Amino acid sequence: MALKKVVTGNYAAAYAAMRARVKTVAAYPITPQTFIVEHLSEFVNNGELDCAYMEVESEHSAMSACVSASATGIRTFTATSSQGLALMHEILPIASGLRLPIVMAVVNRTIAAPINIWVEHNDIMPERDSGWIQMFCDNNQEVHDMVLQSFRIAEDKRVALPMTVGLDAFILSHTVEPVELAEMAEADKFVPKYVPPSHVLNPLAPNVIGPFVPPEYMMEVRWNMDHAMRQVPQVVEEVNSAFVKQFGRNHGGMIDPYMVDDADVVLVTIGTASATAHEVVDEMRAEGKKVGLIKLRFWRPYPTEQMRKIAEKVKAVGVFDRAVSYGVAGPSFIEFRNAAYGLNIPIMDFIGGLGGRDVSSADIRFMYERLFEAARTGKARKDITWMGTRGVEQ
Repeated sequence: MALKKVVTGNYAAAYAAMRARVKTVAAYPITPQTFIVEHLSEFVNNGELDCAYMEVESEHSAMSACVSASATGIRTFTATSSQGLALMHEILPIASGLRLPIVMAVVNRTIAAPINIWVEHNDIMPERDSGWIQMFCDNNQEVHDMVLQSFRIAEDKRVALPMTVGLDAFILSHTVEPVELAEMAEADKFVPKYVPPSHVLNPLAPNVIGPFVPPEYMMEVRWNMDHAMRQVPQVVEEVNSAFVKQFGRNHGGMIDPYMVDDADVVLVTIGTASATAHEVVDEMRAEGKKVGLIKLRFWRPYPTEQMRKIAEKVKAVGVFDRAVSYGVAGPSFIEFRNAAYGLNIPIMDFIGGLGGRDVSSADIRFMYERLFEAARTGKARKDITWMGTRGVEQ
């Protein structure tokens, strides 16, 4: 039986990595991620985890170490946040370009300046095109479960790409919740030993990985990466089904839709705002209002077809963004607008929660009321609404 404990999201991530029997951890601290690598060091010290634990001098070095370790064919894990992720940027496309299934927990935190340590998604959104699979969690159980699932997804031979598991700073990373922690036997059953491809670094069978490539070959490399990313949705659904069968918990696949079948209006959320929105949907449904929710779990690859199918059946769609692409809109809104291209329905962007600002039930209800207004009139009052921002009209 699983062990049920009240733990933080950071502990849940570290515990799941330990249960996946990672063989290399590259560790560098940054608030609010630090406890993930600290917990892993405790597991190593206690004899619960047999791995090479490398204390490196920066996040750039952490990802460089992960690339080197993964290239030898062993399971590799690290974690970071905010400026640390930005410092890794140079190495992230190397990991994906070499098709290395590294798993990294990213505690989503505001990018400076000004300095802020609370939740925002502007750290991970710029890595949209780095070639990494990217997903978001909305509770600590999902953090634990998705770290386990991420190894099966990333290491699948159809994919062979690195993956991030996102958890909102402090709301998940430092807040405790009851979590069912996998026992070693059941984790081993779900995440079997990693079998790497034949072209790994091996001093007994020397080869070259990541050589200089002239223009004659680069298009094919990029096509193969794109093709692999397009296989991710099917692999995600397969892994989720296997997880549900073994553990009985279902967080959804690429998306987790709720009450969308007969909805008049739908809101798209990412991360912990999804849990709040879920409660508001229940309240408004009890009032007879046909509202629906799409919890967007995977940001890369973007589930275009699934999102469009839902959008085709409703009268208005809102997208909640905890990030902003300056001078344009929220990144999630931009992606959804692309998915819904050609549909004649109002689509609204709600930007909020930046820098850790609260996203309340009243905020979610406000978004739904604006969507109902747009559904009645056929036009959004505003394409982009900055939620609860002093001096800015809503």
